[in-house]
Amino acid sequence: MTTDSRFVLVGGGLAAAKLAEALRDNDFDGSITLITEEERLPYERPPLSKEHLLGKKALPDFTVHAAQWYRDHHVELMLGTTVSAIDRASKTVALPDGSTLHYDKLALATGSRPRRLPLPGADAEGVHVLRTIEESDALLALFGSIRRLAVIGAGWIGLEVTAAARAAGVEVTVLETEPVPLRAALGTRMGEVFADLHRAHGVDLRCGVAVAAIVTADGRATGVRLDDDTEIAADAVLLAVGARPNVEPAADAGLAVEGGVLVDESLATSDPDIVAVGDIAEQQHPVLGRRIRVEHWANALNQPAVAARTMLGRPAAYDRLPYFFTDQYDLGMEYTGYVAPDQEATVVVRGDTDAREFVAFWLDSGNRVLAGMNVNVWDVTERIKQLIQSGDPVDPQRLADTSVEL
Repeated sequence: MTTDSRFVLVGGGLAAAKLAEALRDNDFDGSITLITEEERLPYERPPLSKEHLLGKKALPDFTVHAAQWYRDHHVELMLGTTVSAIDRASKTVALPDGSTLHYDKLALATGSRPRRLPLPGADAEGVHVLRTIEESDALLALFGSIRRLAVIGAGWIGLEVTAAARAAGVEVTVLETEPVPLRAALGTRMGEVFADLHRAHGVDLRCGVAVAAIVTADGRATGVRLDDDTEIAADAVLLAVGARPNVEPAADAGLAVEGGVLVDESLATSDPDIVAVGDIAEQQHPVLGRRIRVEHWANALNQPAVAARTMLGRPAAYDRLPYFFTDQYDLGMEYTGYVAPDQEATVVVRGDTDAREFVAFWLDSGNRVLAGMNVNVWDVTERIKQLIQSGDPVDPQRLADTSVEL
């Protein structure tokens, strides 16, 4: 690539900012333009439901780079700007003012948005979602002014917000359609660990229920009604029922899209001049041997280094195992690996689930480790990775025995 080359990055989160950094670290001296819909510098998302809601971190603490960094590294920022279309034939992106911007290489890091439910009352005042710093700020302010919060959905965001609300003294009712929280991510047995955790902290957790409507009065949410006509009073409601990847720009441009934007091992899309990273990237994973799309911080942090090399025409492959973490009350957890939704697995526990100090492993039918989750047990992530990457069968009894080294 020459100094006349222009690389355009679309996105306002960690992935886009780290991609700009990785390009400069790889000695790209052409033009870089970063376009984001938000009016703020790119920032990380995990603190929005964790430390920021607990009052422990402010936005500058998790803004990826200060404004001076972009100036020093000659990265043009277009804040508050939406890419309305991508023209692959002319290699341009269309901007809201009707102008176009040429690119030699394009990176899509458009992230995801909260999933909405077609519920009566869902648009009422006092109904919240969480994706942006403004929405996190609104929840933080809310905790100081309300007594009761209803949370619809017991996934990661719902449970992390619940933990923060309880720390602020708010009464919380969590409503979940599955029989336990986090069933899709962790299965029933580990989901019960999180159910017990929240109930021990005073949460009214109701699983196996269906929400029929958000109850309103004078245009404001006052509670939730279940399909059996049970009503739960609340001063505010949080919708936390998952996210949808922002794949529309890619799909409209004719890129290959399924659940996410399809990319190969190098994170290149079906157009070799366009890469996709972060939440939207549905990657052919070289280690797992299947396509996966992971909506977690580690991908946004680590994929850009590979995407930068791909944009520069250098060999690259993203082969890191999926990783995510959560902090709720006094429980800290890290999860490494991947269990497909259609994959049967046996859970082996090493430690004490009642004391919430253990490591759980997911094994396939051949006793090979697919994933591991350490709960309040630290410095074992690398050993979990080694067990997964080796592909060797393990003895489940020895794996569960804390006297046997991992």
